[in-house]
Amino acid sequence: MSDPEMSATNAEANQVPAVIYVTYAGPAGSRFDREYYVERHLPLVLRAWKQHGLLGVTAFFPASKADGTLAVCECRFSDERAIEQSFAAPETAGVMADLRHFTDLPASRSRVVAI
Repeated sequence: MSDPEMSATNAEANQVPAVIYVTYAGPAGSRFDREYYVERHLPLVLRAWKQHGLLGVTAFFPASKADGTLAVCECRFSDERAIEQSFAAPETAGVMADLRHFTDLPASRSRVVAI
């Protein structure tokens, strides 16, 4: 493959939508304010990162309250570059500082890899 063809292939690969899952896990009864998370935190995330390529967010909560995963957020970005730009943006400090308003649990991020 020639260099121009390889560059075109790399550019196309960077345009594939990218997904990150943010997971909050802990013992049943851990502090996690679902209402605040959905009504305040997720809109904050959208405002902060939409300009960098965030397409949308979806929150998932287990049906029963048990030890383990308490919440999962799916963040859909336009591409991998949008993820990098979002997390490097100055607005990210405000997003991360907001966690204390709804939980004491750490957030764990996982990327989905499309094949």
